[in-house]
Amino acid sequence: MKYYSTKQQTPPVSLREAVLKGLPADNGLFMPEQIPALPSSFFEKIESLSFQEIAFEVAHNLLSEDIEKEKLKELVENAINFPAPLVSLSENLHILELFHGNTLAFKDFGARFMAQLMGYFVQGNTSTLDILVATSGDTGSAVAHGFLGVPHIHVTVLYPKGKVSNFQEKQFTTLGNNITALEIEGTFDDCQALVKQAFLDTTLNEKLNLSSANSINIARLIPQSFYYFEAYKQLKDKQKPLVFVVPSGNFGNLTAGLFAKKMGLPVHEFIAATNANDVVPEYLHTGNYKPRPSTQTISNAMDVGNPSNFQRMLDLCKGLDSMQAQIKGYAFDDAQTAKAMREVKEKYNYIIDPHGAVGYLALESYINQGNHNINGVVLETAHPVKFAEVVSPEIGQEVAVPERMRYLLEKSKMSIPLGIDFEGFKAFLLQR
Repeated sequence: MKYYSTKQQTPPVSLREAVLKGLPADNGLFMPEQIPALPSSFFEKIESLSFQEIAFEVAHNLLSEDIEKEKLKELVENAINFPAPLVSLSENLHILELFHGNTLAFKDFGARFMAQLMGYFVQGNTSTLDILVATSGDTGSAVAHGFLGVPHIHVTVLYPKGKVSNFQEKQFTTLGNNITALEIEGTFDDCQALVKQAFLDTTLNEKLNLSSANSINIARLIPQSFYYFEAYKQLKDKQKPLVFVVPSGNFGNLTAGLFAKKMGLPVHEFIAATNANDVVPEYLHTGNYKPRPSTQTISNAMDVGNPSNFQRMLDLCKGLDSMQAQIKGYAFDDAQTAKAMREVKEKYNYIIDPHGAVGYLALESYINQGNHNINGVVLETAHPVKFAEVVSPEIGQEVAVPERMRYLLEKSKMSIPLGIDFEGFKAFLLQR
């Protein structure tokens, strides 16, 4: 299968080129020429399938022309080796826990699969693949751990100084090896702009073999569609309309949900749940898309003022009317988010992180507008311990650090400070 640019200004490319290059030369985003529907037999047997088997069936549906079946099965089994359990808090409210991977965040799914795929594509290479990734929190840690020690690949993580949690920062600044962390004096949007400009810079592309691990890379989106099917499998009553609530920043996660729907998953609607950075909900309400500098919030992984994957959403939906028919948008401020964390703990004895709390608020608003008889699935995108300094004061208790992650808190960070000037970033890359 070929992959085209959303801007349609460059020729379609192979999966290998789309994955390793990351970004088309016209600054669009790669998309598959087809998203085939899964056969009805897949849905008929889905309850009997393991998560790995579901992931393989979905991956094979998209990638069968590009990767031999047994090799793809091996890649999937190496990447998707942790669960995504569905926790039901009420008849209408279900929480899909996506934090059981290496770095306690949903991005482990995409990062681990992408690391496996890229590792497969660079086998036998003598040159190094330089991966650039901007992070507002969880992407950096997931990518760093996913690629740690992978031969012929070096990862540079750019993150905004003082705008990620201590736990998040420790996860990607303490690894060393083939992982470099750059502490940028700016916002996530500044970090993302540096990465995008690097991909368009002629000199850098002549000297380095650049690729991306942000959700702009198609290899990140494909595995994120897996757990939408896994959530559906676990629902007891599949007759009620299925509504996925997606806490959203760069909108890769919601785009992956649209992929799943294209493949036949019976989704009634998606809910785009954001914090104060509400450019997509505003677009859904008004028809005007007005990107702007991001605002810092307590749900910092969603602090994105110009979400990259909006291009893909437009491409999939073919316009505002279709997008409005498939997606509802809601936005909430920090005070509402904090109150929601307290409410979920008091009402359900469940500890939810700030991003999940935004999703919870969006579902509550949706239900209160008359949508009562539904399966509402909120994507809980990170373990609350990653935001313990925000969560603990609200719920009145400490959030326990999982045993396998405690060692990080004792390690010292290794990061390099850098400004937002592109020439300084370019010079660093060329000198390294």
